[in-house]
Amino acid sequence: MAVLPHEGSYNILYRSYAVPVGAGSQPGYLARPDEVGQYPGILVLPDIFGLTSFEKELCRRLARRGFVAIALDLYRDNRPLPGAGLDEAVEAYAATSDRRALTDIDEAYQFMMSDDVEWVLDAPIGLLGLDTGGRFALLYAADRPHVGAVAVVHAPLAGDDDRSLQVVDVLERLTMPVLGLYGREDELVPAEGADTAAELNPNGTWIVYEDTGHDFMNDGATGYHHGAASDAEVRLVRFFTTHLAAPVIPAY
Repeated sequence: MAVLPHEGSYNILYRSYAVPVGAGSQPGYLARPDEVGQYPGILVLPDIFGLTSFEKELCRRLARRGFVAIALDLYRDNRPLPGAGLDEAVEAYAATSDRRALTDIDEAYQFMMSDDVEWVLDAPIGLLGLDTGGRFALLYAADRPHVGAVAVVHAPLAGDDDRSLQVVDVLERLTMPVLGLYGREDELVPAEGADTAAELNPNGTWIVYEDTGHDFMNDGATGYHHGAASDAEVRLVRFFTTHLAAPVIPAY
């Protein structure tokens, strides 16, 4: 693993990682503190374009603050080629069934809790879902008591009538803390969905950034908004720090 110079609270280790899924593996990415101990785990579920440098950077940022972050590519053989446009990404997403995606997330969770990953706390995990990954995160969290907190960024909450599962049907069943972050000017995921989510999931925190569009956290995207991105990162770290178990560092 490569070592990143110190930033935040922890030096970290990070690398691409083949996450065991079923009888095989899925492309993934791992970042964790480079210190002896056990840390709360967060599964990062990528947006409609699959696992990119943006999700990898998010994992590294979370690791610097005391989390083990594993990003999982859910597309398997349907993933769009690097540089593919939105149409190709939509096709890849359409070819990925809800049932298979949720099964893959289950497998990734089992791996995170296995003896092979001794630096993750045996405690409820966090989910961080981006765009369509946020949709999968909400669906998954509804029926899994081992999810301690779920955060989503511009996750579609409607328009999935042709899918086997609908997010609107599970929002009321989310009993864990939920954080949703949206842009008011998002041309792909209408921010009005956050208002509906707030009604169905009143215990969650649903935030809409004004004058902000899609991909506002991704500094490599045209929709990047520095102010909203900075605030969102602070909120995400505070959210997971508050609702997940604290790291366990052995005393010597």
